[in-house]
Amino acid sequence: MQYPLGEYEKDRIASKTGKKLTDITLEEVMKDHVSSDDIKISKEMLKAQGQVAKEAGNDPMEKNFERAAELVDVPDDVILKMYDKLRPNRSTKLELVMMAQELLEKYNARNCAKLVMEAAEVYEKRGILR
Repeated sequence: MQYPLGEYEKDRIASKTGKKLTDITLEEVMKDHVSSDDIKISKEMLKAQGQVAKEAGNDPMEKNFERAAELVDVPDDVILKMYDKLRPNRSTKLELVMMAQELLEKYNARNCAKLVMEAAEVYEKRGILR
């Protein structure tokens, strides 16, 4: 895929629901043919962005896209809860461990779970757990 994907790969870009980018127009929105889920990014597109980053030598960005792809199937309220719990002094180590376990077991988000576990260790060392 050639970057930027939205410019060079329009026909290959699809949303979480499978709707093609070219089918998401103002006219279709006005006709109520586009739902909020139709404008959410798909795992495949996030992985493609990660591949572009990797090919450009940006491995950390590739990992970010990989974790983002894992979060596509995680409900928004769970992501917001996770964001809040990852703020300094908001969680105990046990709460972070349990969150990592939920990400791993319920959503198969192993890279995100690993990141939360790393945060728990760092927070403990820095004394910023609740």
